[in-house]
Amino acid sequence: MTPETADPATLRRLYGRRQGHALRKGQAALVEDLLPQVTVPDEGPLTATGLFGGGRPLWLEIGFGAGEHLASQAAANPHVGLIGCEPFLNGVVGALNHIRDENLDNVRLYMGDALDVLDRLAPASLDRAFLLHPDPWPKARHAKRRFVNPGPLDVLASRLKPGAELRIGTDHPIYLRWTLMQMAARSDFEWCAATAANWQTRPADWPPTRYEAKARRLGHEVWYLRYRRI
Repeated sequence: MTPETADPATLRRLYGRRQGHALRKGQAALVEDLLPQVTVPDEGPLTATGLFGGGRPLWLEIGFGAGEHLASQAAANPHVGLIGCEPFLNGVVGALNHIRDENLDNVRLYMGDALDVLDRLAPASLDRAFLLHPDPWPKARHAKRRFVNPGPLDVLASRLKPGAELRIGTDHPIYLRWTLMQMAARSDFEWCAATAANWQTRPADWPPTRYEAKARRLGHEVWYLRYRRI
């Protein structure tokens, strides 16, 4: 089997490099001091009770960038526990800044592939999941790296409760078309859009991200897709 025809379910690394610019002294201190307090445990099953000390709705953000959406959702929904997955160290530092500055106690971070976290969650344990402005991997030969592929989506679907919501945001036309095609082929998700405005206008409870702001500055359209787990 060649890399171009590999089964997406077997592809575990959906991202490129893990670190950008070198950390400043204060950032390194955050990683050393705060990250161990909020990081997802290295081993064992993951539950809302185990992570947050009490039963509560559990949400997952797959690739949280600099953490502004993750932090906004945590602040607006203090009764919810949020797990944020991000392989890039600089993004994790951004989330740590939000956690410290906004005194957020309902966020846990995993610096790595979200599929590793999904593997450790119980079936039907997630109430909501977010995939916002993922790397579009626009070249056809890289399509296997997109999270929106049958293998990763099968795993995610199995962890979402019936009625749970999956939100996917993108400003890339190729990723939009790919997502619409992949999701339309599934029988376990229902598209929540009733009109074009439902996916061309950001919902009030969907905080903006810096990636969205950058896309708007560049004149790109942004699409907000919401799916319900059947």
